[in-house]
Amino acid sequence: MSELKALIFDVDGTLADTEKDGHRVAFNLAFQQADLDWDWSIELYGKLLKVTGGKERIRYYLDEFNQAFERPDNLDQFIAKLHNSKTEIYTSLLAEGSIPLRDGVLRLIQEARQAGLRLAIATTTTPANVSALLEHAMDENAESWFEVIAAGDIVPAKKPAADIYFYALEKLALNADECLAFEDSHNGILASMGASLTTIVTVNEYTRDHDFNDAAIVLDHMGEPDKPFKVLKGPQTDTSYLDLDLLKQLHQQAQALVEAV
Repeated sequence: MSELKALIFDVDGTLADTEKDGHRVAFNLAFQQADLDWDWSIELYGKLLKVTGGKERIRYYLDEFNQAFERPDNLDQFIAKLHNSKTEIYTSLLAEGSIPLRDGVLRLIQEARQAGLRLAIATTTTPANVSALLEHAMDENAESWFEVIAAGDIVPAKKPAADIYFYALEKLALNADECLAFEDSHNGILASMGASLTTIVTVNEYTRDHDFNDAAIVLDHMGEPDKPFKVLKGPQTDTSYLDLDLLKQLHQQAQALVEAV
């Protein structure tokens, strides 16, 4: 049975609840700066989250929800400029401390570091967004905690394609059965499971009703000793928060299931 050696984290919705009060707000402010009358409501943004990647999300919005918009001749450049403005605004929100980490995230990462587990990130968000979140919500040196940061356009196909996870595994020089992945969405778990990674899911407001049948466990959050998690799907546990013992237990259970097939 393989030993657990590394943890690979998604970012948006997993490390921090960034979508509703972070990315959505930044998109709307970028639209205002560009003199566009677009407004992505909480409800609409939930529909746009069907598509991963900020530039891809703008294009999807135009294709499905704003077909009347007169597109400029160079649509790719137009979208890229909008997205760059949005990224600048989003990193400013992070610098202001407006987007905290989710419950249990920092505790678990610190426990993993102390135990010698390797850490990586696999996300569709841009590297600048990752750096800003780690620095301002976690620790000024947190980026150095992660051996691999696979982000943005570093691979051609974004989630639900598994490319970003294959990239992270290659850079770690590890097999999938030596790692655990952490996700929050259906597209995310399609990507992680596509790379044969045992996956732990912590849902958020937008993803609570997603299909997570293949997850090792589905939680409302990672939990703290004084703020217990709720198991939404998967094995009941003796602990009330996600710690290394529970991670190893879930990893071993997944390995046993594979060997039994």
